[in-house]
Amino acid sequence: MATLQATRQAVAFSRQARVAPRVPLGRAVARRSLAVRAHQCGDKPLVGSQAPDFKAQAVLDQEFVEVSLSKYRGKYVVLFFYPLDFTFVCPTEITAFSDRYKEFKDMNTEVLGVSVDSQFTHLAWIQTDRKEGGLGDLAYPLVADLKKEISKAYGVLAEDGIALRGLFIIDKEGVVQHATINNLAFGRSVDETKRVLQAIQYVQSNPDEVCPAGWKPGDKTMKPDPKGSKEYFKAI
Repeated sequence: MATLQATRQAVAFSRQARVAPRVPLGRAVARRSLAVRAHQCGDKPLVGSQAPDFKAQAVLDQEFVEVSLSKYRGKYVVLFFYPLDFTFVCPTEITAFSDRYKEFKDMNTEVLGVSVDSQFTHLAWIQTDRKEGGLGDLAYPLVADLKKEISKAYGVLAEDGIALRGLFIIDKEGVVQHATINNLAFGRSVDETKRVLQAIQYVQSNPDEVCPAGWKPGDKTMKPDPKGSKEYFKAI
């Protein structure tokens, strides 16, 4: 009888665990490593998980090239999606990342842009002057996701078949460390992307420290424990 009762309790607990809300990150870090990796399950979040690999056609230096994410292992990658070529907000983002590409390269980071357009449309847009709404030459590849498999794998494919403005920062081991998704009408910030990348690289080089809100290189960091955190709060 006792065994039967214990079995029923275990089953009830299992059901409750499946429907229980996820533990907020601030509470979770108190019980496990700050380098959070997602559990291996079918509905796992991308952050903390291995980035979905892909191989696709892209345009770089006005040439068609094949790009695969796995070839960038050992470097950080800023992977961003945008809705469509020959649109309006998109070229402001794409050219902004290109104009500052060297800053990312100096941080051992590559940049990849992706949309559901073909490589032929990418090339035509690159060959269009910026003053006419085109891109001009870009410093990094534009990837063609005509089958929409990459957008779907990263969870940014909208119901109408185009990609939302998703941005993912992937570390040297191929793990997604940051993800943000904007709706279609407003663009992203290169400055903020670079700041987050700097924070990721800092905490990976200094695993006993964490970066508080708005942290920039040279700012104070925090020790993730009760005593260490008080030292930070007393100093600000």
